[in-house]
Amino acid sequence: MIKINERVSISPDEIEFTYIRASGPGGQNVNKVASAAQLRFDAQNSPHLPASMWPKLMALAGQRMTKDGVIVITAERFRDQERNRADAIDRLVQLLTEAAHVPKPRRPTRPTLASKRRRMEAKGHRGAIKQLRQSRPRDD
Repeated sequence: MIKINERVSISPDEIEFTYIRASGPGGQNVNKVASAAQLRFDAQNSPHLPASMWPKLMALAGQRMTKDGVIVITAERFRDQERNRADAIDRLVQLLTEAAHVPKPRRPTRPTLASKRRRMEAKGHRGAIKQLRQSRPRDD
C-alpha cells in the first residue's frame, strides 16, 4: 500500500504504467529507448479514496485529470525508466496528500480593549500629523 496520510492509502495495483519516448536530451538513446513513464490512476473508481477528497482533487489535478476521472502524470525528468517511475509515483502521492489535507477551522476572535485604544491613539496621532501638513492662510 502507498500511504498518503494516516487515513488514506492506495494500492499499487490501482496504478498503471506505460513507457513512452521522452523528449529532450539523451543523445542517440533518446530515439531508441522508451524511458519516460506515464502513470494512470483511476481516482473516480478507487475504493480507497474518500468522497470528501474528490472535489479538491479535481481542482488540484486540473488538466492532468481526464473526463473519466483518471489522473495521468507523465514523468520524463530522468534518463532511466525506474527513476521516472519513482518520480511519477512521488508526484501522485504529493497531489493526493494535498487533496487530503483538511485546513484547520478558523476561530473568530475579538480585539482586546487595549488594542482598540492603541488603534484609536495611532489614528489620532496620524490625523494630527496630517493637520500640521495643511497650509494655513496668512493674516497680513
